[in-house]
This record gives sequence, C-alpha cells and structure tokens, in this order.
Amino acid sequence: MNAQHQVPEQFQTQPQPQPYPAEQISAERIHGGPDRFGIPRFDFSTNSNACGPCLSVQTLVAQADASHYPDATYTQLRRQIASLHGVDVPRVVLAASASEFIYRITAWLAQQGGRSVWVPQYSYGDYAHAAHAHRVSVVAEISDAALRWSCEPSSPLGVAHSDFEALLKPTTRPGMFAANVLDRAYEPLRLEGELALSQAQLQTFWQLWSPNKALGLTGVRAAYAIAPVDAGNAIETLEQLCPSWPLGAHGVALLQAWIGSDAHIWLARSLDILRGWKVRQIALCESLGWTCLPSNANFFCAQPALPAGVTLPEVLGQLRTHGIKLRDATSFGLPGHVRVSVQPPAAQDALLTAWQHIMKTSI
Repeated sequence: MNAQHQVPEQFQTQPQPQPYPAEQISAERIHGGPDRFGIPRFDFSTNSNACGPCLSVQTLVAQADASHYPDATYTQLRRQIASLHGVDVPRVVLAASASEFIYRITAWLAQQGGRSVWVPQYSYGDYAHAAHAHRVSVVAEISDAALRWSCEPSSPLGVAHSDFEALLKPTTRPGMFAANVLDRAYEPLRLEGELALSQAQLQTFWQLWSPNKALGLTGVRAAYAIAPVDAGNAIETLEQLCPSWPLGAHGVALLQAWIGSDAHIWLARSLDILRGWKVRQIALCESLGWTCLPSNANFFCAQPALPAGVTLPEVLGQLRTHGIKLRDATSFGLPGHVRVSVQPPAAQDALLTAWQHIMKTSI
C-alpha cells in the first residue's frame, strides 16, 4: 500500500468525541452541493453517484402523477420495500428524508425520557443538530447513551465503523433503554469491503436507507427505515410523530423505482465505473502532493498540500470561481482536509488545471 494511503495515527484509534457544548452547534446547515453561487459545474462536494442520474428512475419520477395524494398508508410501497429486504411489513417506517427520520427518532427518544445521544467523532452533523434541537445531550461514552448513531461506509471518511462491538453491548445504566441506528446512505455506493455485522446483529439496529444518492437524484427527498425485530411500540410512536403524507408522488416513484431490478442493474454498472474513476482521481490528487485517506466508498478525505501563508478556505473560495466545489471537512472535525466525491475524468482534469493555476499565483 502506498504510504500516503496509510491511515494517519490520529484516525486509527477513532477516539470518542467529547460532549457538544450547545454554543458550538451552529444553526447554519453546512452541506455540499449548490450554494449562493448556484450549481457548481464540477461538484466534488456531494456524495451523489457521479454516473447519475439513473435515467430509468429519473423518467419514472418525471412521470409521477402529482395531481393526486399518495395513498396515506403507502400500503403497496411498504409491501414492496418489505419484500426487498425480506422483513415483515410493519418494520418498514417511511420518512420524508434521512434527515427527517434523524430528527423524528431523536424526538421519540426525548418523548420516552431518553436524555443522551452518542455520535461517531467524524459524522453527519444532523445527528448532533437533532439532539440539540430536542435538548438531548451528546455524550462521550457509548454505554451512557440511549440513542447511538453509526454509519457505514462512514461519512466523511468512507471507512468501516470501528465501534460496533461497543454498540452491541447493553447499556450499563439500570433502567435505561438503548437504541442503535445504522445510517446506510452509502451502502449502495460501497466500492469495496463489506458490512462488519452479521444478519442476526443487523436485525437489532434501526437501518436507515436513502437511495437518492446512489441513483444520482439527491433533489428527490425520500427515505425509509427498517426497524429492529423487537422495536414494538417504538414503530407505532414514530408513526404518530410523523405528519401525514411524508412522501409526495415523486418520492414514492423514486422508492418504487429503487425496488425494481433496472435500478440495481444500473447501479452495479456504475460502481464498476466509479472504481476506475477513483483510482485515477487518487493518483491525480497525490500528484498534487495531497495526502489521501483510505475509503471504501465513492468519496474520500484528503489533506491538500498548501504553500506557507495560504489557507484552505481561501483556496476553496478561488476554486469556486473556477466552477469547482470541494467540501471543507472542518465541519466534520477535520480541519485542513477536504472530502471529495469521485467524479468523471473531465471534472478531475478541471480540478488539476485550476489547482495548479491557483498554486502558481499564490506563491
């Protein structure tokens, strides 16, 4: 393995996060994708499948009949999702988006009297945002948390989660329940490796799926969760906390298309393409002196090499004027790093040209 692909020491142990002081959780939502300047021409800042959109799914979404309400109980859709995953229909919980479910299950936690959440050190900001919104503490120890979040492949690093062993242990606090949620947003975009949980272990987690990234259609908001086998009253309560019609006609069309074979055939082909693009992109980044961290997904983190006196935010701002957007990983707790999604060769070459120009004018 190339030395630049070795995981830096600070990322090997995955140290536990400290509790989030409320004043450190910004009300501003930091995400990749379009910003005040519009849609980036070359967008490395989101993890949407760069081979997308999946045209067959996009066609079905465009043809969705929005002149009528969806079935308020989503009977057929729930059955189809249950069949896809081989679970009983009551275990399927629909959501307007992954973020909506994150906030809803956190609201459920607070309603049940749970006062603590654990999140991985490097993770999606909405986990902590939702906790703060419901006045729930983010704690440093998994055993102290009533709600525990995990994601694999993880964001922003795109690697296997290292805390499953601790997550599978019961809480040490008498009388406190513990719920584990596995965010599987990037499972369909996994380029190597496999989930480090057995099927039996997996059935003890809430599994959160949001296939719009895999299909290259992030503008369509739709998600679902597969409840644990023993979720019991939690499912009913989560349904009560949900507003009517969380999914519109286009969200329903996306999930129904996701269930079909055409989408998965297209996805499998796209993963082969992404693997080749990723090899090329890492080589390009390393040629610029960047240190690229290992990742199993269609994105990775890197630490760009910068001249003395030049800051990463300054360079990212200049790249934006060239129509290129990278995700500053500071909000993930990784200052000095960027998270970049794998993009086609034309986008990679544009990044190379722009970066070399900026570095030349910065020296």
